[in-house]
Amino acid sequence: MNSRILFFALFSILVMSFALPPKWEKLGSRKVNFGLERDTLPVGAHEGAFTKLKVQVTGGSLNMKKMIVNFKNGERKEIELRHNFAKGSGSRVIDLPGSKRLIKNIVFIYDTKNNSKKRATIHIFGRH
Repeated sequence: MNSRILFFALFSILVMSFALPPKWEKLGSRKVNFGLERDTLPVGAHEGAFTKLKVQVTGGSLNMKKMIVNFKNGERKEIELRHNFAKGSGSRVIDLPGSKRLIKNIVFIYDTKNNSKKRATIHIFGRH
């Protein structure tokens, strides 16, 4: 009888672990300057390897031209965004090709389109 209860408990835990979607982890944020800029957001190895990214913009608006993901193994991936982010908007889910790799840093190339005179903040999230 006890083995049936133990089996049911383990089975329930297993089913619940597959039912929960993977969480987005915040990799960092950067408050941007006005004008045409290039900023780098360092991402430490303690965050782990990621297969997906997404961008969230708060505080102001900006025109994100592209982002360059530099991996610890020396590879890099240029991602053309060409997107006007309004305050509070976010990007699509960005798939990183290949297997999971540690991210060294992410470079953003953008310009601000901001009538409110508020500096935007870029937030980057990753998913394993």
